[in-house]
Parts: sequence; structure tokens; C-alpha cells
Amino acid sequence: MKKKVLFQSIFFYFFFIKEVFTAESGGMPQLNPEFWISQIFWLTLTFGILYLALSKLILPKISSNLELRKSKIQENIEAAEKQRKSSEQKIKEYEEIVFKSKLEAKNILKDFKEKTLKNINSKKQALDKQIDEEIKKAEGEINLLKKSAPEKINRIAIETSSELLKKLIGAEVNNSSISAIVEDLSKRNGEKYHDN
Repeated sequence: MKKKVLFQSIFFYFFFIKEVFTAESGGMPQLNPEFWISQIFWLTLTFGILYLALSKLILPKISSNLELRKSKIQENIEAAEKQRKSSEQKIKEYEEIVFKSKLEAKNILKDFKEKTLKNINSKKQALDKQIDEEIKKAEGEINLLKKSAPEKINRIAIETSSELLKKLIGAEVNNSSISAIVEDLSKRNGEKYHDN
């Protein structure tokens, strides 16, 4: 409708203005009113064919392409939204799995630590007990050696003294007199050592 009004206003504008009639004398044949009817006919025919070609052939293809693109874009948007929701759900599931795994790892580590400490404590107690037994055994052996040491020392002293005297004097000396002297000395010296 707007196009029709536009064409009519252009037509009347050129038709009724004086300058248009006077322009034919200036050498512009398209403005000569004698040729206007044929110009209007060809203009109407050309633009009519162009209008029909555009409205029946080209514009429907363009509009169908636009509709196809619009529906494709809408489908892509919907698919992307589904993918986004799916990925958000998977992220939540992943975070839950990670949280549960961390919690489980903490519990396993805690249990392992407790078992290890119990094991270490039980082994330490067993080792302490074994060390105490070894210490008691060693103390018993030391006490036994303390008790038997004076006799052995006396025997060694008697044997050594008799051999020294034998080498010094050249004759054998009675072991009973040497043993009496060694025992007497060991009693006197033994009291000193036992008091310390």
C-alpha cells in the first residue's frame, strides 16, 4: 500500500509541475510527456516482474532459510542447555565422589595410623620386657661373677706367686702358705672394694 502511494505521488509530482514541462526543451527526452505513457508501461512491467520474482521465488527461499536457521539455532541452544545441565549434574556427582574418597582416605589413614601405633606400642612393650629380662640376666651373671671373682683372683694370684717365687728363689714354695697370705690380703683389700 505504501509503495502504491509512493508511485502515485511521484507520478503526480512530475505530471503537474511546470518545471517538468519546460525541461523537455532542455534536451531530456525522458521528461518529454509524449514518452511518459510508454515509460510508465515499461516501468510498471519491469517492477511488476521484479516484484513477482522477488515475492514468489527469492523471498520464500530466503524466509525458509531463515526459518531453518532459526530452528537449527533453537535446537542447538536446547542441546547446549541439556549438555550444560548434564555437565552440572556430572560435576556434582564428581564432587561428591571426590568428597567421599577424601573422607574414606582420611578414615583409612586414621585406621592405619592407629593400627601402626598399637603395633609399635606392643612391639615396644615386648622389646622393653625382653630388655628387662636381658638386664636381669646380665645382672645375675655379674653378681655371680662378683661372687666367684675373688676365688678365681685368689687362685690366679696363688699360681702366679708360686711360679714367681719358684723362679726367684729357684725352689718350690708351699702353696698353703702362699694361699694363706693371698687370702689374708684379699680379705683386707676386698673390704675396701666392697665398701665402694
